[in-house]
Formats: sequence, C-alpha cells, structure tokens
Amino acid sequence: MIFVELFFTFLIIGAFTFGGGYSMVALIQDEVVLKHGWMTGQEFADLLAVSQMTPGPIGINTATYAGYTAVANSGLPTIAAVGGALLASVAVILIPVALLLLLSGWLKRHSNDRRVAQVLKVVRLSVVGLIAAAALGLMNSECFGFVGLNRHFVTSAIIFCAVFWMEYRYKTNPLLLFAGAGLAGLVVYGF
Repeated sequence: MIFVELFFTFLIIGAFTFGGGYSMVALIQDEVVLKHGWMTGQEFADLLAVSQMTPGPIGINTATYAGYTAVANSGLPTIAAVGGALLASVAVILIPVALLLLLSGWLKRHSNDRRVAQVLKVVRLSVVGLIAAAALGLMNSECFGFVGLNRHFVTSAIIFCAVFWMEYRYKTNPLLLFAGAGLAGLVVYGF
C-alpha cells in the first residue's frame, strides 16, 4: 500500500511543481512529514542536507531519499526501500518529462507570442513564492536546534545577509562566498 501512496504522492508533486527542485522542497516536506508522517521533521532536514550535497537535481535527489526513507521507516526490508527510492524518483519526473516532450515544439513556435510570455512570467513569479515557502518551512527547530531567536539563528542570518550583499553588490565569486561562509561558521561555532 505504501508504494501506491508513494507513487501518487510524488506523481502529483512532479505535476504541480514548476521551477526546479527547490520549489519542490516545500511540497515534499508537507507530504512526507505532515500529511503522511513517513518521516520526522529532523529526518527530512537531514535528508535535505544530503540531497543538496549529492550531485544531481535537488528535487529528484530529495524524492529518491524520501522514497527510500518512507519505505524503510514502514518496516520493509532494504531492497523494498530501494524500490521505494526508484518509484519516487520515476514518479516525480514522469509528468514533467511527458509535458516537456509534448509542449517543447509548441513553445518554440509560439515563443514570441505576448500571451505565452505573460503566462511564463506568472510561472516564474510563482516559482519564487514556492522557493520562499521552502526556505521559510526549513526555518524550524530541526534545522536550527531551537525555538525562537538565539545565537545560532542570529549568526546564520548575519552570514546569509553578508553573502547576499557580497553577491548582489560586488558580484563576488560563489566559491569565495561559500568558503567565506564556511570559515565564518567554523570561527563562530568552533572547530
């Protein structure tokens, strides 16, 4: 039964998510943590961290790990959990790939149409909202280890603002920003 639920859950997530993997994160979290209870918020935060470090699109990585964890947490053997990972991965890309194949020629022919451009503009704006929802959904005690403001949250917010400002104002190399943020974290949180 979990395989059917897993398939349709990720099929729907893939069908209604536009803008890439980060816009999927809030929907995946809502489904696997809140609605189905397949994993805890802490497990999802850990899963998301691993998904970001793993090469490949974050949406598919998150779906893969969520499928594995959901089946493993249901008490089924490891081989079934691997099947859950594959099932979730295929389900999350099935409808987008089909739509891409069906609509790519039409979009290419009508790319200069004003109405098509307006629809795509609205889609881009909604993607920003989905990514913001994912970011706000991850501002919880599982990710920051607290409830309310404390030193860790304030430090993380300062590092975020500094990185944002350096990128926005000075167009700093992302690798330098990444290294600087990591160094700041080591200094603040200790080696």
